[in-house]
Amino acid sequence: MGSIFKETLGLYTDLYELTMAQGYFFCQKKDQQTSFDYYFRTNPYKGGYTVFAGLQDFIDALQEFTYSKSDLEFLKANGFKDEFLKYLRNFKFSGDIYSVKEGEIVFPNEPLLSVEGNIIECQLVESILLNILNFESLIATKAFRIKHISGQKLFADFGLRRAQDFGAIHASRAACIGGASSTSNTLAGKIYDIPVSGTMAHSWVQSFDSELEAFRAFAETNPDNTILLVDTYNTLKSGVPNAITIGHEMAARGEKLKAIRLDSGDLAYLSKKARKQLDDAGLHDVQILASNQLNEYVIKTLLLDQNAAIDGFGIGTEMITGKSDAALDGVYKLTEIDGEPKMKFSENIEKITLPGKKQLVRYFDEEGMFYRDGILLQDEKAEEVDTIYHRIYPEKNTEVTKLKVELLREKVVDQGNILLQHKSPLEIHEYLKSRAALLPDEHKRFISPHLYKVGISNKLMATRNALTQKLRTLH
Repeated sequence: MGSIFKETLGLYTDLYELTMAQGYFFCQKKDQQTSFDYYFRTNPYKGGYTVFAGLQDFIDALQEFTYSKSDLEFLKANGFKDEFLKYLRNFKFSGDIYSVKEGEIVFPNEPLLSVEGNIIECQLVESILLNILNFESLIATKAFRIKHISGQKLFADFGLRRAQDFGAIHASRAACIGGASSTSNTLAGKIYDIPVSGTMAHSWVQSFDSELEAFRAFAETNPDNTILLVDTYNTLKSGVPNAITIGHEMAARGEKLKAIRLDSGDLAYLSKKARKQLDDAGLHDVQILASNQLNEYVIKTLLLDQNAAIDGFGIGTEMITGKSDAALDGVYKLTEIDGEPKMKFSENIEKITLPGKKQLVRYFDEEGMFYRDGILLQDEKAEEVDTIYHRIYPEKNTEVTKLKVELLREKVVDQGNILLQHKSPLEIHEYLKSRAALLPDEHKRFISPHLYKVGISNKLMATRNALTQKLRTLH
């Protein structure tokens, strides 16, 4: 089995995408021009918002979304026809993509990204798009929830060993978009220009005859980044006292013990006791870091309820796997063919998709804070839309004529050519911070967050209703 880092990515899709693509080809549909929308239905973690992430990775993956000789041989062996395989031999995505920015604060049922092009290319990229955007948005949202509650205290991504295989690479990137200041994952650090960080494991301490000897050797070999794990044997009676000894020895050499790390036990209690021991020894600048099954709720309890003396965190399993949500429920739906609006029909109006090419706008209140989002048809002028309506209950609506409005999407791929400027995950996080500062606090709380309202224009509603009536008549 080949590594995805050495293979073309045309097969990184579900079989039905290729089956449909071949069907389009032989049904003479391959030149039909289409538009598909990406959106999700529910915020993860029962939260009030989602952080959009994965765009850059998806667009980069499109450049490798081609078919090698061995790919075509594999498809032939699985029953695909020679004429279609000949078409795939020179396949390369040549369509357009419009998207909100990475790091944007977004909400359910908004068309965050649209793919426009011929029906085959738009269909084939569906699975890889959903795979990347759903996963990275899930992890970035989790990380930002942690960042929101940890405030100015830094936390690092320690999740590699608990992540879903090579998903750890994208997860580390998403974690840093969400707020992690560094990662233990050195490959992700290299690929995405993320600061890397790490301390030691208990095995280092156990490999020496004594804890003090282990600490001393570590300080001698890592004098510029000495962080000592103090809970291998007894945190307060052995680990911290031995760390203090090393701290004094390093100070005598003109060096500095950077921090100690707690990885078990009652972190609030141990951190406060360790802080007192360090301060009594004159080591006021030595920080206390904590790890071990941390998440936003545990950190909130440690910092706000128990006044823990913790300066930073290493976050692993809970963040890198997106606990407690296994996935973001993002979907990819056809909205137009050759200029004709299309939609998925259902007797349940909540499941009816919004037809046609669209734009996404954000309205701001008089204090400059996020107030409403609006979904309009592409040919509408945002400043001329006076009211937006609840997509299910139109009697619920908001007048927006006097509100400042911002277009949220931009063209990021033009006829297959990338327009998006590459940014590091930490640069994207700075954008996220600037946007999150404009989101009212009631949407950020963990328990029963306030629902952010998203409406549709009258013209879009009329288009949906007319198409609904037509479909009812036809079917």
